[in-house]
Amino acid sequence: MRTTLELPDPLFLEVTARAAQSGIELKELLTRYIETGLKVPEVQSVTPRPKRAPLPVLFEKTPSASTSPALTNAELYAILEKEDIEQLRRAWGMTDETP
Repeated sequence: MRTTLELPDPLFLEVTARAAQSGIELKELLTRYIETGLKVPEVQSVTPRPKRAPLPVLFEKTPSASTSPALTNAELYAILEKEDIEQLRRAWGMTDETP
């Protein structure tokens, strides 16, 4: 039976070189490789991907639940800057009373 097989260039070059070194046709070498591969018990060489955890749910929208308004980028940056300043003050041993 005739079929088309696409191989990466480096693999194709290696297989054709081995066929030439062995003095056999490429078709015969590939047939031997496939037959040998089919005789070996199948081994899972690739580690299966772990199942992904579901994404966390931050808010469940229910008719009775109130949502907080979205903050602007400027408001978010202000919150982050305040937290950074507080963290630096603690690291330097400064209290809120210290200027």
